[in-house]
Amino acid sequence: MSPNPLHPSQAASDDLVTLARWMAGDFSNAKQAFDNPKQYAHIHVFFRPLPFEFFSAIGFYSEQVYDYDLWLPYRQGVHRLIDLGDRIYIENYSLKNSLLYAGAARDLNILKTITSDCLERRYHCSMIFQRDGNRFHGNVEPGNRCLIEKNGCQTYLDSSVEITETTWVSLDKGLDVSTHQQVWGSTFGPLRFEKRESFAHEVPNL
Repeated sequence: MSPNPLHPSQAASDDLVTLARWMAGDFSNAKQAFDNPKQYAHIHVFFRPLPFEFFSAIGFYSEQVYDYDLWLPYRQGVHRLIDLGDRIYIENYSLKNSLLYAGAARDLNILKTITSDCLERRYHCSMIFQRDGNRFHGNVEPGNRCLIEKNGCQTYLDSSVEITETTWVSLDKGLDVSTHQQVWGSTFGPLRFEKRESFAHEVPNL
């Protein structure tokens, strides 16, 4: 069972609202890619706020895209933020027919076409964030049960994220469920993004 979402009458914590405002934006690792072009491609991570009514909570649509092909994201998702007091739980959802919504992070007309009927919950793949001063640290929920098949190999996701008001640092790896050896993901270290544009003003006021 997942935690209950916020209802409109419930006040979100300052930390949840702060995390949401810091997440809301267009992030780019252009500097990292320029400095180390053989190790890192130039990538954008977009987190675009959804209307409060979508989840009766703060939610996001996200895209990860290569800079050279902004209309063909290689990862898309929808996310619901839930206040657990000492930590913030982010449910993750995949999109059916996801390419229908490509570009929704940059075109609000496309964003408006996303409905709850488009979603499939990614069980065991939620992220859990805690605040540490001027940053939030997040990890995929424990249990090694966020399963992803790659090239015929069953892997589980090992994901960590650090967010500040202007930066996003993430490291995603897929580990073999039997041997725990890395199958996919960066072997050169985390991706380091800087916020290019903020969408914090679109985060619903609770």
